[in-house]
Amino acid sequence: MNHKRIVDIELLRGIAVLGVVFHHLQGNLFPGGLAWLGDIAAYGQFWWGVDLFFAISGFVIARSLIPQLRACTSGQQCWQRTRDFWIRRAFRLLPSAWLWLLLMLLASLFLNRSGAFGSLHANLWATLAGVLQFANFRFAESFFHYEYGASFVYWSLALEEQFYLLLPLLVLLCRKYLVWVLLALVVVQLFTLRSVLLMFVRTDAMALGVLLALWTARASYRRWEPRLLGRPGLGPLLLVLGCLGMGWLATDGFNVTHYRVGVLAVLCAALVWIASYDRDYLLPRGALKSLLAWVGSRSYGIYLIHIPAFLLIREAWFRLGPLGSTPSDQPLLALAGAVGLLLALSELNYRGIELPLRNRGAELVRRLGTSRSSVPSPGVTSC
Repeated sequence: MNHKRIVDIELLRGIAVLGVVFHHLQGNLFPGGLAWLGDIAAYGQFWWGVDLFFAISGFVIARSLIPQLRACTSGQQCWQRTRDFWIRRAFRLLPSAWLWLLLMLLASLFLNRSGAFGSLHANLWATLAGVLQFANFRFAESFFHYEYGASFVYWSLALEEQFYLLLPLLVLLCRKYLVWVLLALVVVQLFTLRSVLLMFVRTDAMALGVLLALWTARASYRRWEPRLLGRPGLGPLLLVLGCLGMGWLATDGFNVTHYRVGVLAVLCAALVWIASYDRDYLLPRGALKSLLAWVGSRSYGIYLIHIPAFLLIREAWFRLGPLGSTPSDQPLLALAGAVGLLLALSELNYRGIELPLRNRGAELVRRLGTSRSSVPSPGVTSC
C-alpha cells in the first residue's frame, strides 16, 4: 500500500481550494456583487477547482486501494479490506462534515439577523441531505428553483462519498475489465450534453484519476515522465497558463459546447499526472510552494468552512457595521476578515478534528486487523 505523501499533489489541492474560494466570493461574501469580480468572471471562472479535487481523489484513493483489493486471496479478505477502507474514509471525512453542518444549522437559528444563512427550513433539508449523502441530487433539483441552504458545497462531498462507496465494488466486479469500464465512463461523459443533474453527478475527472493510478504500475508511466518540465521556468509557466486556460474555458461563453466539462476533466487529470511524479515539475521548491502545499493540507477544512466564514462576516457586518452598509462597501476589510477567520477556523479544524479522528480511524482498522489475526485457523487449537 502506497502512503507516500506527494507534495506536488498537495500543491494542486491548494490551487483547487483557492480557486473554489475565489469563485464563491461573489454572491456569498459580497451578495450584491463587486464590479471587478464580475469583470474577472467574464474572462475566467475557477469552479473547475472542484474537478481538480475529483481527479486528485480518484488518483490518491485508487493508488492505495486497488493494489490491496487485487492482492486479495479470498472473498472474505476482499470484504475486510473494503470495510477497512470505508472506516478510514468515514473517520477522515464525516466528523468535520457533520460538525460544520451542525454549526451552520445552529447559525441559521441563532446568528441570522441578517438572513445571511438562509431559512431554517432550507437548512434543515440541506443538513439532512449532507448527512445522508444525497446533497448532489438535492442541489441539482433546487438549482434555480428553490433555496438550498448554506451548505450547498456539500454536493461535491456527497458525490465523492458515493464514489468511495462504489469504487471498491467496481474494482471487485469488473476486475480485468476495470480500465475499459472507466474509459467508457469518461468517453460517454465527454460527448454528453451536461444537464443540471449530470453536472452534479459528473465522474469523468474521478475516473481519469483512477486510470492514472492504474497506469503508475506500468513501465510506460516512467517512460512518459515529462522530464522536459524540469527546465527552469517551464513548469510554472505551464501551471499558470493551464489554470488561466481552464478559467477561460469555464466561463459562460463556453456553455454552448458539449465538451467543456469533459475537456476540463482531462486537463485536470493532466495536471495530476505531472504532479504524480513529485519532481517539482509544476513549481520549484520555495516559500510559495510551501505555502500552497500548506493550504492543500488544510484544503478539506477550508472547503467546508469558507461559506460559513463568509456568512459570519456578513452577519457581523450587519450587527456591528455602519447602519445600512454591507461588506461590498469596504471589500478589502471584509476580505481580510474573512480570510483571517477562514484560516483560523480551518487550522483549528485540522488539528482538533481532522488529525485526531483520522488517527482514530486508523487505530480502529489496526485493532480490527489484530483481532482477525488472533482468531485461530480451522484445525488449530489455541492455548
